[in-house]
Amino acid sequence: MMAHEEPVRDAVDEIAEAWSRELPGAPVESIGVITRIWRIAHLLENDRRSTMQRLGMEVSTRSLLATLRRAGEPYVLAPSEIARRAGVSAGAVSQWVSRAERDGWVVRRRGGGSDGRAVEVALTDAGRTRIDDVVGELLEHEAGLVAALDDEEVAQLSGLLRQLMAGLGKRAGERATSPESSAGGPVHRRSSGR
Repeated sequence: MMAHEEPVRDAVDEIAEAWSRELPGAPVESIGVITRIWRIAHLLENDRRSTMQRLGMEVSTRSLLATLRRAGEPYVLAPSEIARRAGVSAGAVSQWVSRAERDGWVVRRRGGGSDGRAVEVALTDAGRTRIDDVVGELLEHEAGLVAALDDEEVAQLSGLLRQLMAGLGKRAGERATSPESSAGGPVHRRSSGR
């Protein structure tokens, strides 16, 4: 493991200390994780947007082409499967496909459904070349974003975030099926400002 200097205190430390002082006994430990994740997400979202702009591709187009490319040969998926894998609505996929088809990155074609009316989306050769170039450059750029951590730390952080994400997903699923949520209980959104 690389020897790292102890990071300087940041605004998140100040937030946690202030709440600890103002609400003695309140469990403020999550602030160091949740607030930093919120702030990192904002920084990464802005970085991804500007990087994709520099690479000349919309974020949504990258999502579509990358989803098809990761599917493996023959790089064809039904729109519903694209939506599931990308975590978006079918309506969003329809818009993505229309734009990418106009640019020659994908084509819509009749699928192998029992009635022959099912539609599939296929990555074109031009789309495959383009997404390979874009993702290659994007991954090189994003490797630099985590360069403050060594390989062991990146793997450790990845594992911890996977564990946290799984726990949050489980809680969200439990809330979605709870009587309160089905009765239209309140939805609370929390900002990163605490």
